[in-house]
Amino acid sequence: MSGELDLGALLRTLTTQLDNGLYVFATMSDADVPQDLIPKMCFREAEGTTLILSQSQAEAHGIAWEFPCRMITLDVHSSLEAVGFIAVIASKLAEAGMGVNPVGGFYHDHLFVPDGREDEALAILRQIARDAGSVD
Repeated sequence: MSGELDLGALLRTLTTQLDNGLYVFATMSDADVPQDLIPKMCFREAEGTTLILSQSQAEAHGIAWEFPCRMITLDVHSSLEAVGFIAVIASKLAEAGMGVNPVGGFYHDHLFVPDGREDEALAILRQIARDAGSVD
């Protein structure tokens, strides 16, 4: 099994990277997804295909979108079986009144936070890591 499982270690070693892009969420039928589209994420649901893509790509293709957001990568290789990592982060962001759409990749988790609140989210993530380091 690959990646860190220990919640304390995940929180203590948490660092982040803010992507420069502005992302949006969209949905459409799988058949309607343009062939030349390069989404950050594609997930097929019963109701339609969810896309996370740059706002510029969505607008260039005339795709209706919602939730302009920024992507923060959590630079710790969390195991796909790690328990509680995203729950801690989502809870702290919720305490600040911030919704988050987390996406788990094989190596890292990525947070999509509302555009304009990325600095606040980054500060909260740094505080989570500092707090986790001070308890041991």
